Amino acid sequence: MRWIGVVRILVIVCTLLSTWYFAEKIFVSKWEARSLRYIFETEVKEEKSQKKNENKCGNDKECPPNYFAFKILSGAANVVGPSICLEGTTLMSSVKNNIGRGLNIALVNASTTELLKTGHFDMYSGDVKLVQDFLEPMKEGTLILMASFDDPATKLDEKTREMLTSYGSSFAKKLGFRDSWTFVGGKGLKNKSPFEQHLKNDKETNKYDGWPEVLEISGCIPKKME
Repeated sequence: MRWIGVVRILVIVCTLLSTWYFAEKIFVSKWEARSLRYIFETEVKEEKSQKKNENKCGNDKECPPNYFAFKILSGAANVVGPSICLEGTTLMSSVKNNIGRGLNIALVNASTTELLKTGHFDMYSGDVKLVQDFLEPMKEGTLILMASFDDPATKLDEKTREMLTSYGSSFAKKLGFRDSWTFVGGKGLKNKSPFEQHLKNDKETNKYDGWPEVLEISGCIPKKME
């Protein structure tokens, strides 16, 4: 009877070894499949992220020939300043130390993207005539890129609102206290600009205490052909 006990032990050992072997094979195969899928998905995500970062101004899409990439962010409440980017170059930002409360404006040659000048104008306690003096000398074919910070409108008068409207703005006449606003227009523009966002200061919908949320606008501006 002793040999029967030995056989039983051998059968049990063989069963355990077989179970362990097949379990290991299945586990390794599934792990490898998951690992390959994870690596592939990670590579795809990294590739997409890298491609986005490679696009000018970090935009989602690359602009076609004879178009300029841009991105504008309005200020966040009265804490974080706005930024204006064109063709991968930051024209205005807190880092560049050339932004301020009110209206932040960059003037650019619409054919070459050459930066002509930048300015920021306090529209809560400043002089609106400084805005007029800044904009009036503009030549036809000049791009105007604008971003609000804190309060862009308290000091705006009818003349300045009319000027901004003539550059293609649909909201300049409606702009109010602490509204958020981003805008791209131009001197000599015959139609309303498609590049404009406006958000009213409304205590019922404001994201911040006393201010609406940040606005971001980006896209491709057609080059002015000579």
